[in-house]
Amino acid sequence: MEDFGAGVVSVWEGLRSTTRILIVNALQSSSANANAATRSGAVYDARSDWELSRLLAALDARAADDESSLSTEQAGRLKHMAETTAAVLQERAQSAEVFAQLVERAVRRRDYARVDRLADALSARFAPGEICELARQPSAVSRALAHEALAQAPTAALVALLADPVDAVIAREALERQAIEFDSEDARQFLNMLEQMEAEEDF
Repeated sequence: MEDFGAGVVSVWEGLRSTTRILIVNALQSSSANANAATRSGAVYDARSDWELSRLLAALDARAADDESSLSTEQAGRLKHMAETTAAVLQERAQSAEVFAQLVERAVRRRDYARVDRLADALSARFAPGEICELARQPSAVSRALAHEALAQAPTAALVALLADPVDAVIAREALERQAIEFDSEDARQFLNMLEQMEAEEDF
């Protein structure tokens, strides 16, 4: 680990033992079994998200360092560890911020196949309310993926979000897309009801 520089070492030493084990197991597994390794019973929680996000950022920063003195072998091991960390996060990420980090990383690398895989996992991984949080991220690509996922979410789930003052605007935009682009009668009815209620409140 010392070969990767002080920044990576500092982050690595700050990881909990359970998080280190998660990465070590993934590194020792073949690519075919990498996903299984990430689900092998190791504890994964919100702090794991934060720790691995910091580790990935440190690894990527080291790899992008133009003044890096890494040998070819060391650079290869650094890349392997970064990709493994990204794979674990792709499989287990629980927060919109970390998901956005993975999307932006894939975009920077022009890895559009990975962007597609992340988009496919979005609805399965996150509830509509969490996807709304992703729709507020600075990343334009992340926002676009979130809005697309919400447009395909169950109408009832979007209606439930209308009661949330933070998510209401985004949820309404998704309902409008469902009504116009997907010709959803349910979405259209809810929007009509909402407009009637707003009109009555204006009197």
